[in-house]
Amino acid sequence: MLFFDPPQDPDPSRAAIQAAYLADETACVETLLREARFTSQQRAKAAARARELVTAVRQAGRRAWGVDALLHEYDLSSEEGVALMCLAEALLRIPDADTADLLIYDKLRGADWRRHLGGGRSLFVNAATWGLMLTGGVLRLEDGGAERLGETLGRLLIRGGEPLIREALKEAMRMLGHQFVMGRDMAEALQRARTPARQGYRYSFDMLGEAALCAADAERYRSAYAGAIEALAAAHPAGSDVFAAPGISVKLSALHPRFEFAQRARVMAELLPGLESLAVQARQAGIGMTLDTEEATRLELTLDLFEALYLKPALVDWQGLGIAVQSYQKRAPAVIEWLAALARSHHRRIPLRLVKGAYWDAEIKHAQQAGLRGYPVFTRKLATDVSFLACARRIFAATDAFYPQIATHNAYSVAAVLVLAGANREFEFQRLHGMGEALYAEVIGQVPCRIYGPVGSHKELLPYLVRRLLENGSNSSFVNRLVDEQTPIEELIANPVETLRRLEPRPHPDIPSPAALFGAERRNSQGIGLDDAVALRELDASMDAASRDGWQAAPLIGGSVAGGVMREIRD
Repeated sequence: MLFFDPPQDPDPSRAAIQAAYLADETACVETLLREARFTSQQRAKAAARARELVTAVRQAGRRAWGVDALLHEYDLSSEEGVALMCLAEALLRIPDADTADLLIYDKLRGADWRRHLGGGRSLFVNAATWGLMLTGGVLRLEDGGAERLGETLGRLLIRGGEPLIREALKEAMRMLGHQFVMGRDMAEALQRARTPARQGYRYSFDMLGEAALCAADAERYRSAYAGAIEALAAAHPAGSDVFAAPGISVKLSALHPRFEFAQRARVMAELLPGLESLAVQARQAGIGMTLDTEEATRLELTLDLFEALYLKPALVDWQGLGIAVQSYQKRAPAVIEWLAALARSHHRRIPLRLVKGAYWDAEIKHAQQAGLRGYPVFTRKLATDVSFLACARRIFAATDAFYPQIATHNAYSVAAVLVLAGANREFEFQRLHGMGEALYAEVIGQVPCRIYGPVGSHKELLPYLVRRLLENGSNSSFVNRLVDEQTPIEELIANPVETLRRLEPRPHPDIPSPAALFGAERRNSQGIGLDDAVALRELDASMDAASRDGWQAAPLIGGSVAGGVMREIRD
């Protein structure tokens, strides 16, 4: 063994998770298609219910509002959508005014904001459009381009110069942030949650912050989580059902600066005690605590931490410790089976949040750059939707082990879950704050729904905002198509299982394997996933075998090995 901490042979359930990490996509999809297939009666019920949902939203005139409306209007297939995306991603983190001015000038001067104005759209979209249109008008005036918005207004804004524009755009980004974020602190978030709570919504709060870069960052995030739990304890009556109670969602990367597979021993020693402290605090407060799942490289370590925390004596018999599972990962079904076995062996249920996943672009790019032997996620969105249904079926077949928490903004997914659940109403749907209001207005009276509400300053919003824009801002997003009267209802309620079954090949033909990234030009260099336990065990065995052979090196002179004294080298 050449590793300082050699990779261990796992138990069978963890071995199944590890084996599925970069598994062949075609084989995975074939299995999921069988698992997710409904009977003809179930398909008919799901389609009818999905049609009812879409029709009700459209007939009620509930046009998208807030962020739904903005994402629909400025989708990522438009020049304006791309410009807005660039601003949202970059503007607030640019440290100096000059660079911010250059970014504004570059991204706004050529876009046609005027065409997005009016048409009975939401006040939020029109207000944002006016600001962007005026800004674009100023920059075009300086560029000598398109029609002036008005001589007087133009001269006024030009005199204000780029500092005025910069501040206006930062304010626009803050306004956008307000639509995504529940509040700057828990007091503000709880205040905003009162009205939806009266309508029957539950809440899970998340402290904004993607990753700690140092110990001070981690302590600041830990303190924020502890403060949030304290605020929820004060606002929530003790002794009620923990499944119905408000909750807190915890991102582990925010609690440790080296939350990565290679640092497992350090993470378990340093992060676990603080995590246990938060869990004990949540238990005493009578609320739930869910561990969010993040990038695929962190899943194994997340499961290790969850298991260690789940088995802590201070948390025995507590059913408030939950975890999220991402259906776009090939490992999702195996993760559900492992969690079910864990729950059953200790005779208590796990609140299980099923999501589709929000890091798809990054997962694809990372696998390509690292030269991995495959992707950890499905390359077709349809495959993710099918996986979602297959995972939901597994969860509802194991309600002795799970309290199902189904997170989706898709009408067919909602309808299919309702069919799977049957008469069971001991579960909940989940949606993001600022999104999906129109759809869940038709569901909230029948099944509980929990809103995932981020809390934090707008400066901390950017990573979350960019993920949501990428996840929901494209033209193919259900959020966009639901309110688009030009999109036929039949497209919105199509069964992903039947649609995917007709597609060949199963992987997306326009997304080559990491090895074939450069096509006929050359083969991509092969990498080793240093968070992949299977690859590490193979590497360990190969290194061990190589180390048993003696190697000798010497210069060749005139075609013959030079003589001399051999000496041992261990470099």
